[in-house]
Amino acid sequence: MIPQATQRPRRRRRAAAAGAALAALLLTGCTDEQLRGYLPGYNDGQVTNHTERITEMWVGSWSVLVLVGLLVWGLTIWCAIAYRRRKDDVGYPIQLRYHVPLELMFTLLPVVMIMTLFYFTQRDVREIEHHVAEPDLTVNVVAKQWSWDFNYVEQNVHEPAGVQSFQTGQEGAAEALPVLYLPVGQTVEFQLDSRDVIHSFWVVDFLYKKDMFPGHTTSFQITPTREGVYAGKCAELCGEYHSDMLFNVHVVSQEEFDQRMQELEEQGYTGQLGVDLNRNEEDWSMRERYDEAHPRNAERTTTPPAEENDQ
Repeated sequence: MIPQATQRPRRRRRAAAAGAALAALLLTGCTDEQLRGYLPGYNDGQVTNHTERITEMWVGSWSVLVLVGLLVWGLTIWCAIAYRRRKDDVGYPIQLRYHVPLELMFTLLPVVMIMTLFYFTQRDVREIEHHVAEPDLTVNVVAKQWSWDFNYVEQNVHEPAGVQSFQTGQEGAAEALPVLYLPVGQTVEFQLDSRDVIHSFWVVDFLYKKDMFPGHTTSFQITPTREGVYAGKCAELCGEYHSDMLFNVHVVSQEEFDQRMQELEEQGYTGQLGVDLNRNEEDWSMRERYDEAHPRNAERTTTPPAEENDQ
């Protein structure tokens, strides 16, 4: 007589298969917006060379945090139910009790999680903040209450001086906003200055922003990889009309960008709109101070060891 096999392994395998199928169904049912963690983005390509990295960091971090949160809440609810006071319990529960392995886990696990998050954050920030020695284009952005001035340094031309938007929220208001043109596929260095108070340069779809300080120059570099028009704004509360401090970025082909530079020159917008009206008399560059202590980063020709391991 052949003994009857237990049904538990089969049930477990079926449960595991059902769980995997459910997870796959949930993932395939997610929209592109949900897969991006509700960050701005497009289905036909990344906006800059950094947006994919930023999105993956955001989604990965929140996915881990959600799992940890569900685990903690689950264990908390389970403990509250499993170790609740029974009707026949007498007196108080034991007040002093320890479990060394469990306490070590409670101590080490958060440390490992924080160090892991720190590693990936530092890795991505290093790449995002990296400066190549010779960018293809340098744009000097000057913030002011409550608008923007955009200077194309190598071309020695500038966009018309920005004027505060008084039509925010009205139809057609975007057409009157200051504009900035960038060539697609070219590395752009933004040199950021402020004439009055602290501002913050933020192009929403670039998924990155940088603060601007009176008397101090900050900078960052990106490579736009998708043509289009993208909204920008000040991300630092800078006064009464902070919400009107808007602008648009046009990422265009090299030919259209060159045509724009020629139009600005023909219209007489030559030279630079600097910080001559700066309320602060200090005039020095944070980038220059940084370079005095650290040589300017040269363009990497090899993949860092950390990324080789990740790949």
